[in-house]
Amino acid sequence: MSCVPTALECDPEASGIEHVILVMMENRSFDHFLGWLPQADGRQAGLTYFDPAGIGHDTYPLAPDFQGCGHADPNHSYDGGRVEYNGGACDGWLRVNDSYAIGYYRQQDLAFLGRAVPQWTSFDRYFCAIMAATFPNRFYQHAGQTDRLGNSLEISTLPTIWDRLAARALQGRYYYSDLPFLGLWGSTYRPISCPIDAFFADCAAGALPHVAFVDPRFVGDTQGTSGDYHPFSDIRAGETFLAQIYAAVTTSPAWAHTVLFINFDEWGGFFDHVPPPTAAIPEADRAAGNADGLRGFRTPALLISPFARPEHTSRVLYDHTSLLRLIEWRWELEPLTERDATANNLALELTRRPAWQQAPWYRVPSVISAACGTAAPSAAGARAVPARSSATRQHWEGLAELARRHGWPV
Repeated sequence: MSCVPTALECDPEASGIEHVILVMMENRSFDHFLGWLPQADGRQAGLTYFDPAGIGHDTYPLAPDFQGCGHADPNHSYDGGRVEYNGGACDGWLRVNDSYAIGYYRQQDLAFLGRAVPQWTSFDRYFCAIMAATFPNRFYQHAGQTDRLGNSLEISTLPTIWDRLAARALQGRYYYSDLPFLGLWGSTYRPISCPIDAFFADCAAGALPHVAFVDPRFVGDTQGTSGDYHPFSDIRAGETFLAQIYAAVTTSPAWAHTVLFINFDEWGGFFDHVPPPTAAIPEADRAAGNADGLRGFRTPALLISPFARPEHTSRVLYDHTSLLRLIEWRWELEPLTERDATANNLALELTRRPAWQQAPWYRVPSVISAACGTAAPSAAGARAVPARSSATRQHWEGLAELARRHGWPV
């Protein structure tokens, strides 16, 4: 048990926290990305999973393949996740995927996370909010619930954390690299949204808002040219992006009062050995068809702040609504749903006094994803599975068109 007094034990206004920044990346599981982390409940080498023919396949390191071109995008749908979950056995990865889903990256393969994760506060019980795809989990991050179980493009009317902040005259700002996820609320949040360059300028000027969400570059996932870690982008491009965010935040004049939280929207169909627990089912989820309340599989998460515990891996249960709980606690906001109202507060992981005098510096090479060619499936064991890349392309292209219709500059 840790004896470190936490920020949660003090008056929120006296916590020293004035800025909370979220960066949500795409589609990687804990074991697949961070199963190497010392002292954490991670597994990588030595696992065997069986395909529909009953043939066993061992987990294996993916590098020097940093993209996965030639494989199918692993299944991370509402239904596919339940096949992978298999009643809690977490062994169905090859029933809906090829062997890409049971590959993993080692510490030395990750130029940023491989060094930053062991030094800051990490999590081995951080689950995505719902066992479903990208859009439902991103809705959870903004709204504490979802009104859809897939990547559909109807306009949402769900209340969000941005509404709670506005009601208290607090400053919230959403920064996007190419496509604005908030476009799924039509034009509602255009006034609080800015291109990514404005984030770096605000960091440099010490002009960060109370709450900032930052999205990476989504366009080009299926071609391999995005910057969000989603297959088939080069994961080194994601490392470059996170390193740029980290450098901007930790050198900002606002750094002394800032919490930077990095997470991933969902597991992306990649293997993880820990069965996710259930949670309360909000009204919108139930109306959308969420019948079992399963959280999704574990994803990487990292807390970076002067108040973060150094070299600490938390075993506390968290999900995307835990960051909402932190924001609501700090500025005394009403919760959005029963999920964020009852979530464990990430402030449990923050100390009452700054633990860091200066943030370490990480040198990370700049990498831009190269487009996947038309080469045959890689020797790592691609096999015929239903392709989902076209669906991935359609939901981002659909979001771009939807955003343009509502006046977003994309």
